[in-house]
Amino acid sequence: MFKIYILESLQYKRYYIGHCADIKLRLERHNRGLVKSTKAFKPWKVIYTEDFKTKQEAYKREMEIKSYKGGNAFKKIITK
Repeated sequence: MFKIYILESLQYKRYYIGHCADIKLRLERHNRGLVKSTKAFKPWKVIYTEDFKTKQEAYKREMEIKSYKGGNAFKKIITK
């Protein structure tokens, strides 16, 4: 099982979209500063997830969400 996730920085108005197999471990890595693209904006919290059977499906959905990040479709997702 794979997940796509959206993180929100607790100190900055920033979001991060990714996919993984273990959301708890991945969030821990983000908050420990082990992910280069997110370490400057920690701490993070998970605000949205979706489940997928395969890594390919999760990656496809991640790219779809990233394609409309900041637009109305993205705002609908993060306000659910």
